[in-house]
This record gives sequence, C-alpha cells and structure tokens, in this order.
Amino acid sequence: MIRRTILEWERIGYGSGNADIPEAEADRLAAIARASAFSGRGGEGVLEHGRKGLRARGVVGVIATPGCQLEILPKIEGDGETNLSDATLRTRLIHMLAVTHDLPIETGAMTYLGWQRDTVLELLIRLFCAKLTDAVRQGMPRHYLEHEDDLPALRGRLDVTRQFSTLAVSPEKLACRFDALSPDIALNQVMRAAVSKLSRLSGAPDNQRVLRELSFVYADVADVPPNALRWDRIVLDRTNRRWRDLLSFARLFLSDRYQQTSAGAINGHALLFEMNVLFERYVERILSRALAGTGLRVSSQGGHRDCLYEGDIGRFRTRPDLIVRDIDGIALIIDTKWKRMTPRIDDPKQGVSQSDVYQLMAYGRLYGCPNVMLLYPHQGDLPPGPICRRYSIAAKGADETLIVATQDLAGTQRDHSESLRQLVVNSLVFGASLLEGVDYEMV
Repeated sequence: MIRRTILEWERIGYGSGNADIPEAEADRLAAIARASAFSGRGGEGVLEHGRKGLRARGVVGVIATPGCQLEILPKIEGDGETNLSDATLRTRLIHMLAVTHDLPIETGAMTYLGWQRDTVLELLIRLFCAKLTDAVRQGMPRHYLEHEDDLPALRGRLDVTRQFSTLAVSPEKLACRFDALSPDIALNQVMRAAVSKLSRLSGAPDNQRVLRELSFVYADVADVPPNALRWDRIVLDRTNRRWRDLLSFARLFLSDRYQQTSAGAINGHALLFEMNVLFERYVERILSRALAGTGLRVSSQGGHRDCLYEGDIGRFRTRPDLIVRDIDGIALIIDTKWKRMTPRIDDPKQGVSQSDVYQLMAYGRLYGCPNVMLLYPHQGDLPPGPICRRYSIAAKGADETLIVATQDLAGTQRDHSESLRQLVVNSLVFGASLLEGVDYEMV
C-alpha cells in the first residue's frame, strides 16, 4: 500500500523515475475525486489532473484505491508558525471536525492516537471503534418489538384470523402475536451500517480487527442501507443517553452533507471535507458559544433576501455566511473565506478579492447593516497578531464600515472563543462610536 500526504494546493508527481506515485494509481485517484460531490463542473474541484502530477485544491481528507492512499491536509497555521508537521495538522483538523460535528473527543483519548503514522480517516475510525466497543460492553440498547410466529404453545395473544385461515390445516400450531425484547431497532441499525461501511474503508490492521469483532456483535441486527436508515425513529432518553455521542460519529461517516464517500464502478473510496464549509461552521459554533449571555446571537446561512425583483418575484437570493443580531436587528454580517491573505507589503489589498468586497457591500445594502466583515484564517507568514483592518465604505468617514480580519486557529478552543468574541464586540463598539461622532483612525 502506497501512502502519501500532501497539503491543500500542493502538487504530487506521478509516473516513472522519481515520481511519488505510479501513473495508474494517479489515474484511479483522479477518477475517485471526480466522482465526489465537490468535483465541480470541470471535475477538478478536488484534484487537478495534470500531465505529470495531481494538485490538491480546497478540499481535504482521504482518497484511496486498493493500492494507494492519498491524504490531503489543510494549512492550519498559527501566528508565526511555518512548516508544521503532518501530525500537528491532523490534530487541528480533527479538532475542527469535532467542534463542527459534535464529536466527543476528550484530551485523554487524543494522546494514544497514531497521529504520525495514520491518516485522518483511520484516526476517526479508531476513535469511533473505541467508543462503540466501550458502549457495547455496557449493554446494547433493546426495545420490545411485536412479533408474529407459529408456535406449538400459545405465547402472547392468539391471531384468530390467521389461525382459522392460514393455519386451518395445521391445528398443531398456534398463530401467536407477542412482544419480545429485541436489539433490531433503529439506533442499532445505524451503528451496524457505520460498522459495515468502515469495514470497507479502513486499511489499518488494528481498526479492521475491532470492526470485525463489532460486526459479530451486530450480527442479529438488520443490515439496512445508509439511505434507508430511519434516523427519525431514534429516541434518546436517560437509558441510552451515552449513545448520543456515537450518533454524531455515525452521522459523520454515513451522511453526505459535509463529506462525500463514493464507491461502485470505481474501485476505491473517499472521505472529503470542503474547507470553506468547515471553516464557516467552526466559526459559527465557536462564536455562538462565545456570545452566549451577551445579548448577541449568531445564525448561519440565513437572511434569504433577494437582490432583484421582477414584479413580485424575487431573483438572486442571498445567504450570508454568518449574521450577528442584537435586540435592534442585524448588527454585523460576517463572510468567512478559507483563503490565504498575502503578506506582500507592495500589495495594499493583501490578496483580498474585489468580488468578495462587492459581495459584502451588497449584503450591507440589502440587509441594512452598517458593519460587514471578511474573516480569513491567519497564517504564519502574515505579520504578528491577528489582522483587523477597518475601511469606510463609499466615502471617507462614512458610517458604513467593512472589516478585514483574520482568526488564528492555533491554540486552544478557549483562545478561539475569546478572540472571536473580542473581534465581534470591538467591531460593534467601533461602529457605534462612529455614529456618536468619535474620531477613530482607520487602519
């Protein structure tokens, strides 16, 4: 098995000689990437298939064939950090996934994982297997389900209709209807579907061993395809509350909302995450908790106001990434961008796209919001400290402001929470001070 790791937007060579992977494996990896929901119209939204190499784009995760596994990691750098190890990047990516998908990953569980030798996929599978094994040892949930069976002695109630029709010629049997405690319930069917799927995806021997053991445990549970699972029938109460965390893991592996796993005609699979979406969801989760009790609340992908109207029909509906509201309405609109700002001193725009600025100005106009923000991840080659630049919109000293800021993703979750809370509060205080006539210098 060939295993390679690259960073987003990096290139890996293929072919003969000193290439990283054989050409045949590169073709298979590119084919699996094109089958992903993130591939885009040109089919190269995940991997650009060049003449001599594959180039990763803004999607991270694992793409695997029977003979090759390619891991794509995001460049999650902190203030002053460069050339980080793959293990550090995996740790930070899994932390973002844990916050975004409500995955319970304790600090103690992180210490024994093979950050250096395993991919993100194998690490997530190992965490899931450990938690599921522990939960099964404490007892698999069971419910009373109604059964029908033809028995030599009466059990439960007699099905009179069936007894005197189907069994009319078999008086030695009784048509019984009874309730029996069964593990074949919706919750266990979800767990079996996750185990079955991961058994096909995992390549680590220790993960395969544990998954085989779990397959035996769930042998009496119906094997339901992922698209037919009845999530709506799962009821969590005080008797099975410990399974809530495992359901979050199962949704991550079985749902296609944030990731795509594909197989079939192409012999291989992929577990992929779009960093634009992951960064937005991460900021939304952290900021929502940080602003609790402040009178401010955050919503994502809301608004839904139309740019144009043709009579009563609206056109070009908008969905700002994040909207911060106070008691008076919309106070701040944030658009998250998983892009790298440039540290070049001869570029006053620092890589900020003109189209992104136009988009934020349109949001401010549509939603009547005087404060809008472009939020980027901070990276190591930028000046020390998070960036926070404020610009007047349309005229010098205007009440409307556009803020360009960065968020440092290194450090602890508490650090992220405090920095985001401070960023939002300072932005709103700054906007209010302008309305009161206080003179602040635009940076």
